[in-house]
This record gives sequence, structure tokens and C-alpha cells, in this order.
Amino acid sequence: MREYRSLLALEKPVSIAAWSSVVGKKEGEGPLGQCFDVIEPDAHLGKQTWEQAESELQRRTVDLLLTRACVSEEEVALMLAGDLINQCTSSTYALRHLDIPYLGLFSACATFAEGLLLGTMAVSGMGLPRCAVLTSSHFSSAERQFRFPLSYGGQRTPNAQWTCTAAGAAMLTQADDPPYIVGVCPGRIRDLGTTDASNMGAAMAPAAADTVLRYLSATGTAPEDYDAIVTGDLGTVGSRLFCELTARSGVDVSGVHRDCGVMMFDSERQDTHAGGSGCGCSASIICGYFLPRLRSGALRHVLYAATGALLSPMLCQQGESIPAICHLVHLAHEI
Repeated sequence: MREYRSLLALEKPVSIAAWSSVVGKKEGEGPLGQCFDVIEPDAHLGKQTWEQAESELQRRTVDLLLTRACVSEEEVALMLAGDLINQCTSSTYALRHLDIPYLGLFSACATFAEGLLLGTMAVSGMGLPRCAVLTSSHFSSAERQFRFPLSYGGQRTPNAQWTCTAAGAAMLTQADDPPYIVGVCPGRIRDLGTTDASNMGAAMAPAAADTVLRYLSATGTAPEDYDAIVTGDLGTVGSRLFCELTARSGVDVSGVHRDCGVMMFDSERQDTHAGGSGCGCSASIICGYFLPRLRSGALRHVLYAATGALLSPMLCQQGESIPAICHLVHLAHEI
């Protein structure tokens, strides 16, 4: 694997052998409801607390992944997982029943792309036979940590996004079947001074523009070379800013840009304001919507650029601004 400042050039593309997606009732009622593997009608998933529910959401998603991949836990060399809750406890408690080497990750809503990126490095560069990637989010656990307890009944601002109850998982291998990961680009921390914790899209848009522009420049490609440039959870506000920022650099992405936060819900019918967010939002949509289309050849090349707001509630209360990150993975039907 040759390293560059703007991207990591893979010696050998990595195959995504299997994937799974599990979402909550509200997500299942959205425009993409039929794309997900499982829609859970009970937000508690049979558990007593929201945090336990999110761990159960991950557990069900990874168990489905192992079934889809037709492998046992002993055949998985590494598990990369993360979530939004303090110390990634949703992932830790979800995976403690599995005897798989585990690395916990945090890049906020960009965690699934970070996992795919690191998993690709492990399989392509280190020769691991299989690596699993898993992320999740839960509306109620995230609301309690980052905003207000549900019983508080606080008013949501128009630019606020709705944390998705969702999880996605993927199995990376050395097999020679589509879809493939043919390129990756680690993000750089970007902070333009946004302090409104409700306006995540504005905080993350500069990071998305920076990473996408760097990858296009480093590979000598243009937006029209891709079927879609998919951002993770910019929402309606951040998506507009992302297109504006890339246009200022002379790159028009508006024709191929899709955002998972916008795709997840019907914002007017479901009252989700600026759209969806959370680690599980883009993870479930990539696994439920884009990967099947890449496997069939309906889509040939997709840039998945997931964004994360690296905020801490404590630091926001201290008046700090919100830094953001965007990790990119190039998904393809062909090598």
C-alpha cells in the first residue's frame, strides 16, 4: 500500500462479500424502507434502557452479517465497530459475546467510512482474510447524551437533524467479487467556527468538501466519472453548503450528489426537519441501498464520503466550536 498525503493507493482492491442493515420503525416508514434487511417495530428491542437497546441493535446486525457471509466468528480476523455513545459502549457490550479481535472506533457519523477505510488497509495491506465493520446509532440514546432527555420535550430548531435508529455492517475479504473498495481517503479535521450543536450540517460541510476535492484532484477524476458522490448525514442544510463550497473551487458536484441524511426520511411527512443523522444512518443506507446496486452493476462507481461532527457536549457548553471530519471510500462494481 503506497501512501500519499491525499489518499492511500491500494495494492489490491478489497471485496465486500456481505452486508446487513437493521433499522427502527420510523426509518422503515421512510422512502428507503423496503431496502433494509430488518425493520424493528420496538425501539427498546426488548431491553430496559435505550443504551441496552442500541447494543441489541448492533448484536442483531452483526449476527445477520455472519449468517449472510456464511462464516463463523472464528473465521473473522478483526472487528471494527463504533457508535456515538461515551466510550463506544454500545459496540463493546454488543460484541462481548463474540470471540473476535476488536478495535473500537469513533469518528461520529463518519465511523462506518472510517471502519471501511481501516478494514481495507488491514485486508489489502496486511493480508487479513476477513474483517468486519459495524456501526450503529439510536435516536433515544443519542438525544439523551447530546441534547435533552426525551421527557424534557425541548423544541427542535429547523436546522436540526433526527438521529436514526439504525445499524449497518459489512464483511471485507480478499475475494474477487463485486462490489469492491478501490480507493480510500482519510479525512482532515476541519473547524470553521460553528458553535450551534443543532446545526451539524454546517459544521461538517467544510470537511466533506475538503476530502472530496482532495480525492478528485489526487485521482485526476471529475464528478461526472461517478454515478453518485454520497455524503453521510449533511442533511438539507449541510448538503447545500457542500455543493456551494465545492463550486467555489470550480467543481460542480450537484448533479451526482446524494446525502444519506436527506435520503432516509420524508422530512415533511415524518417531521425530521433537516434530515437524518447518526452512525447508523449512512451505514444502513450504504448497506441497504448502494451496495446491492453496486453488486448488480446498476451503479458502477460511487464515492462514499461520510462526515462526522467531533463535538463533546461538555466542550460545547464551554463555548468551544465544533470540529468535523470526513472519510472517503471509493466503491466500485469493477476493478
